Amino acid sequence: MSSAAIELFVSRNDREQFAIQERLSRLNDARLRPRLNESALSLADEMELRRVETSFLASERDAIAERAATAPSDAEAFLAWFEELRERGPGQHDPLFPWLAERASLEQLSWFLSQEVAGEAGFDDLVALTQLKMPVRAKLELARNYWDEMGRGNADGMHGPMLDRLAADLNLSSRNHTIVWEATAVGNLLMGLAANRATAFESIGALGVVELTAPGRAACVSAGLERLGVPAGTRRYYALHATLDIRHSASWNEEIIVPLVRDDPRVARAIAAGALMRLNAGARSFVRYRAELGVTVQK
Repeated sequence: MSSAAIELFVSRNDREQFAIQERLSRLNDARLRPRLNESALSLADEMELRRVETSFLASERDAIAERAATAPSDAEAFLAWFEELRERGPGQHDPLFPWLAERASLEQLSWFLSQEVAGEAGFDDLVALTQLKMPVRAKLELARNYWDEMGRGNADGMHGPMLDRLAADLNLSSRNHTIVWEATAVGNLLMGLAANRATAFESIGALGVVELTAPGRAACVSAGLERLGVPAGTRRYYALHATLDIRHSASWNEEIIVPLVRDDPRVARAIAAGALMRLNAGARSFVRYRAELGVTVQK
């Protein structure tokens, strides 16, 4: 295929994927935003968007099905398989993050953060949706995780507003950065899994692997912001997640994943699929970010 044909293919694929993610974002806004006795979508529109979401999730699941099938169903063996994703999962140790820590300019880091903010689905809301009707032990740990996300009742400690403050302090909304579809797809994937009970165990895996793998990436982003002179209060969101998620991950694995798999080994495959779907979506976005930012990879 010629370079011109490749560019046309990428451009067409971008347009198609952007349209899909835009529609899924519309669905998620309609299903989540509080309203006064009015529907944001007609029933026909909602059903059509649900079909788009089902197709999207199926395609994401198909992409990792072979690897997910290797997950063991014994609880302790599964935990070892799951924790290995921290080292060998899709997107792990991507060169984007050392580059952000050591070389990115403030404008380049701001572009990256604009993508991150656009793809943020709200971990607190995702946990709240996922915990519905879960077994007691898992539900209690999900509640503890949610309480941390909510700043343990202190508005200043809430994680979501911390990210909002970072976006405001860096004036991300005024920078007119184009949001790539890969960023939006990460949030739509997580919300699609959490909002549907048929994929609740996949959501457990997806959220658990975020806790497992986020600290290293968050530390790199925090280091890059610090290098560029961004105040500690502004970069607090990333500094916090560089450490807190280590504890969150250990508790998530021991109190949620192990008991769920021990009680019903069939859920291991679903948890594995959710974890790999989230990592694969992240890896895809990292490749796109490197291309947009001109990050070269040493062979």
